[in-house]
Amino acid sequence: MAIRVVPQRDFQAFVSKNNRRQGPFHFPGSNLDIHSRHLCNVSPKPAVAQQKKPKGECIMNALKKLSNFFGQNMAVIVIAVAALALLAPGSVSFIKTSYVNTLLGIVMFGMGLTLRPGDFKVVFSRPKDVVLGCIAQFTIMPLLAFLLTRLFRLSPELAIGVILVGTCPGGTSSNVMTYLSKGDVPLSVGMTAVSTVLAPFLTPLLTYVYAGAKVDVNMASMFLSIIKVVIVPIAAGFIINHFFSRFTQNVVEILPLISTTAIVAIVAAVVSANSSKIMTSGLLIVGVVILHNVLGYFLGFSIGKLLKLDSSKCRAISIEVGMQNSGLATSLAATHFAQYPLATIPGAVFSVWHNISGAVLANIYARTAGQAGPAPSSAVSEGQ
Repeated sequence: MAIRVVPQRDFQAFVSKNNRRQGPFHFPGSNLDIHSRHLCNVSPKPAVAQQKKPKGECIMNALKKLSNFFGQNMAVIVIAVAALALLAPGSVSFIKTSYVNTLLGIVMFGMGLTLRPGDFKVVFSRPKDVVLGCIAQFTIMPLLAFLLTRLFRLSPELAIGVILVGTCPGGTSSNVMTYLSKGDVPLSVGMTAVSTVLAPFLTPLLTYVYAGAKVDVNMASMFLSIIKVVIVPIAAGFIINHFFSRFTQNVVEILPLISTTAIVAIVAAVVSANSSKIMTSGLLIVGVVILHNVLGYFLGFSIGKLLKLDSSKCRAISIEVGMQNSGLATSLAATHFAQYPLATIPGAVFSVWHNISGAVLANIYARTAGQAGPAPSSAVSEGQ
């Protein structure tokens, strides 16, 4: 076969035509493509630069990852900070007990951001369950607190702290623990919401009933404090979530970071301010707090069984009764019983302990539920 020599101008025309139509003889990135471009003095098209994510989006993603880490390791973080505050109080002394109310308000505002009108639906669709749960909440824990203070003959300042923990509403982290335990999450959310709304009335009254003989209890002042520190921030968060839901959907994803930081700061402030006294009576306080919490779980579950409620409801009531808003107890102790410095300690210790015990109990309940059958599916509303 004869080889024909093609003039350069003809070859250039052939290659240019082929580049335009992207035909079968075009091999992008191949040696032929590069060689043909060189011969025809055709400059390669510049590579399209990879689009970078906006800086704000990168920061938000980093915060979400950090928030997930804090949420999953909350108990460990709280324990570590509590130990640091106890053994080296000077390292966290910049966090003052006067900050407790503000920090608690931040946690409550975050809870409000997670609430929707639908979360209150259970109050109207299943009022019996919610009422029974709230009655258990405000009878079992206050009475247990009172009996434990008598059994262990606690001093008035420790006694008021334990009683305040008992008379406070359910803790917001109970909703998450109920979800992990495969319990009735709507019931848990409903109980938390209702007990929190009732707190301005019942917490001062029950504190007066169980501690009024030992210390001076100003019910009106406590009522106003709970409204200011709990109800107003929750209401503000709820309203903002209702009208600016697109904004709050992003914020809610970093709430575990904000809430955990606030709770850790409360614990650090209280423990560092009373480290020397905790070292002398710490075991007694820890023992009373553990008993209070564990008995609350047990009696809450037992009440559910006695009332012949199904297991998912029993798990929800158990966790809701046993886990208290200990941050509020600490806030009330610091504000209204400042003459009794140790009164803030039971709430701080409870904040550490109930996150540990709640996670352990949720795991046990979940395994039991798995053996009995699948739990009903439901959504979670997260908070402290």
